[in-house]
Amino acid sequence: MLPMEIAACSASTVSVLLAARNNVHTWWTAIIGCVLYGWVFYSVQLYADVSLQLFYIVTSVAGWINWLKGHHGGELRVRTTPFSRLVLMFLGALIVASGYAMLLRRFTNAWWPWLDSILCVFSVVAQFMIMGRRLESWYIWLMVDTIAIPLYIARELWVTAALFCIFWCNAWHGLYQWRKAWLAAKAQE
Repeated sequence: MLPMEIAACSASTVSVLLAARNNVHTWWTAIIGCVLYGWVFYSVQLYADVSLQLFYIVTSVAGWINWLKGHHGGELRVRTTPFSRLVLMFLGALIVASGYAMLLRRFTNAWWPWLDSILCVFSVVAQFMIMGRRLESWYIWLMVDTIAIPLYIARELWVTAALFCIFWCNAWHGLYQWRKAWLAAKAQE
């Protein structure tokens, strides 16, 4: 499994680093990483993570199309999300994660369905937010990465845990870069 995990880790690392730098090549490298990680997570019974990889493949295609259109039709600016909408998203995500965890617990041999489901659902929320250039997406990625690291260590996915440490640092970098862009755009209004 280690060679597959290393390959998945490499493709995903390139993709995430490119995302923080707003580079369109983030999307095709993400697709490669997702396919490889789907196989890795399936082999260690993290089924919510497998479904998350499928979601990432679909959103990577959509993101790739949106970013290519955006380069010709004007760039989508970094925006913030109203607090009330964030609270509703958080509560909705908890409800969906609970339902998904119950399904995994009942119908699969998932190793840790509750934590796996929380990571899956909040990753979906963060992915949609990053596709919409919402500044708060980086806070959600920080939460997801912080929770994911011990989960992957517990499943002895050492390379993946190390990758999520890099993702955690990159989320801080993305937050810094996007906040700077948001402040610059706000100053021009």
